Amino acid sequence: MGAEENVELVRRGYEAFNSGDLAALSELFAEDAVWYVAGSGVLSGTKQGRDAILAYFGELATRSQGSFKATVHDVVGGEDHTIAIQQSHAEANGKTLDLGTAISFVLRDGKVVEGKEFFEDTAIADSFWT
Repeated sequence: MGAEENVELVRRGYEAFNSGDLAALSELFAEDAVWYVAGSGVLSGTKQGRDAILAYFGELATRSQGSFKATVHDVVGGEDHTIAIQQSHAEANGKTLDLGTAISFVLRDGKVVEGKEFFEDTAIADSFWT
């Protein structure tokens, strides 16, 4: 796949994520994909495998009482890496999360095999998800 196809795949992933379409989202991840979440909070760390990644996404929904949304600002595609820049927003338990986030995706054979999340302020992200 080329850079344009990688950008399209990532954009489809965001659409599936924001609409809660786990079946479509599941199809975009390799079974052995790995997802890294920056920080030292309860949701930080490495998620090994598609099922663990989808469980993490479910945890975002649960902990935000269904309010979590990733608004894509831009997706920049390359042959090896595709980068998405987003605004992460959620409200729960009297707290609000409104944070710039970048995710680096590695795609192979039309599937996400790796994702790395980076937050503009990991302390704010860690605090919100507590």
